[in-house]
Parts: sequence; C-alpha cells; structure tokens
Amino acid sequence: MSKYTSKIGKVKKSEATIYNFLSDFNNLKAVIPADKVTDFESTEDTCKFNIQGVGQAGLKIIEKEENKLIKITSDGKSPFSFFFWIQLKPMEEEEGTTAIRLTIDANLNPMMKMMVGKHMQKGIDSILDQVVVFFNEKIKE
Repeated sequence: MSKYTSKIGKVKKSEATIYNFLSDFNNLKAVIPADKVTDFESTEDTCKFNIQGVGQAGLKIIEKEENKLIKITSDGKSPFSFFFWIQLKPMEEEEGTTAIRLTIDANLNPMMKMMVGKHMQKGIDSILDQVVVFFNEKIKE
C-alpha cells in the first residue's frame, strides 16, 4: 500500500457542518466536476460513477466517527483498491474553524505506482483545496 496525506486545510465552518455534508454521499453530486464524472448514483453510504478516461469507480463509507472521521474504501469496479479517510478537528485558536486533512492508502502494483504515484500527492492536495473553497464559499452554517 502507498500512503499519501494532504496538507492541512482550514475551513471556516464547524466540524459538524462539514461532517454532516461529507458523510452523506448524496451530497457529493454538488461538488464533483460534471465534465470529468458521469453516471453518478448514490445512497447515503455508497456511490458509483464513471471517470472520464479511467472508467467506472465506486466508493463505500466503512466507518464514521461523528464530527471527526469518515473512512471510505473502493467498492465495485475500481482501477485499484484503496482506503480514504477524512479527518476533522476544531481549531482552538480560531473558533468556528475546522482543520481538515485527507489521506489515501492505495494498493498500487509497481507499474501503477510508477504511472500514477507522483500524481497522487498533487491530486489529494488539489481535492483538499477544492473542498476548502467549496465549504468556505458555498455552504452556510
């Protein structure tokens, strides 16, 4: 397994607001890029979709710790298996602000690691940046 951890992002929302949104996959359609993802279907704990140039992928929430942690794994057809978790922590020095960190632990064979490994860190940091902008600009408490 290859582990990639994002930088820490700051969201000017409570951890409860972020957790309640991200812990329900039905909310994700609002944040995924429609030009890159099609055929999105979801329940609260599962979703599947097609990624342009990659194919079908699926996600399943396997553990939730209210207002702190969401653990997700690959589900169904995916190019590789992985675990993904979202960590939330209130920032004591900035009331009403939450620190967020993303981690992915991917089961990449040596060939896949050579092809996508260097892009995984950039990708997870980019996802974090998009999440921070989304919550700071579009979600109300």
